[in-house]
Amino acid sequence: MEISTIGLDLAKNVFQVHGVNKEGTVVLRKTLRRAQMLPFFAKLSPCLVGTEACGTSHHWARELQKLGHEVRLMPPCYVKPYVKRGKNDAADAEAICEAVTRPTMRFVAVKSREQQATLSLHRVRRLLTGQRTQLVNMMRSQLAEFGISIPVGLGRALQMAQQIVDDGEATIDLPAHAAQVIGMLCEVVLKLHAQLHELDLQLEALRRSDDMARRLATIPGIDPICATALAASVADPCQFSSGRQFAAWLGLTPRQKSSGGKERLGRITKMGDKYLRQLLVIGATSLIRRAKYSPETVQPFLVGMLARKSARVASVAMANKMARIAWAVMVRGEVYRSNHAPALAA
Repeated sequence: MEISTIGLDLAKNVFQVHGVNKEGTVVLRKTLRRAQMLPFFAKLSPCLVGTEACGTSHHWARELQKLGHEVRLMPPCYVKPYVKRGKNDAADAEAICEAVTRPTMRFVAVKSREQQATLSLHRVRRLLTGQRTQLVNMMRSQLAEFGISIPVGLGRALQMAQQIVDDGEATIDLPAHAAQVIGMLCEVVLKLHAQLHELDLQLEALRRSDDMARRLATIPGIDPICATALAASVADPCQFSSGRQFAAWLGLTPRQKSSGGKERLGRITKMGDKYLRQLLVIGATSLIRRAKYSPETVQPFLVGMLARKSARVASVAMANKMARIAWAVMVRGEVYRSNHAPALAA
């Protein structure tokens, strides 16, 4: 009764294994501790191992692949319909084992350690950016209570924080306790800003050293941050059959509510990676701002869209187009060409 397929439910310390043979008969139901995982799979003959894509799934996939197993990661939302009744580790492992053998199942490419390291920089940068915004807003509100207003803009707030740290109480007339806590806020804000600057320099260095990120950065509206995030998040661009499918994976396509032969399109689905979608929309917004002052420097597609639609609608449409261009650049191994004509159009 040789095992051909295994459904593995990952966790922090306790892992559930569900194995079947070629006929689909259940031959194994087992609970493993963390230390038992690799020795157990090392004794098995190479087989198909399915698991849900999560934070630790890429690590375990790489380790199991070293042992000769074929590992396939699946989005959890695609596995959930195969859970028959109830919710426990054994039922989840059984559902994973059944879902991984479906011919229409979609899988997630396994990321390398370098890609995960790059994504860790992006996650920390995103966290620190939010914390800096919170601290600046707190500093503004505390100073506003004493009649001191900081002009709009992050640069003005950082300038005021640096002045308060350098000059101390001589800069502003505040009670002792208020001056103390606002000075603490200013020091933390400046420290966070310096750390963010270091992360930006590291991402720029990664952009220069990574071939795919360098090619993605040639696309208008994609900066080094977006380029490195795309290069690290998309482990295998060939898993998408077209640029439209890649844009749909990012949630930049309209949601369909069609029935009876009548098509009804709504707002974008907002599925997939929220961070990548946010970076693309921000890049498209920068192109829209450029189009207002120098329309000849942007694509005619965007100028025509702005003449018909609002800026927000145009930014999402341009982000969709940028995603499709990014897919083509990643798959074909080329750089962006502004005068490129599709094969069908040619």
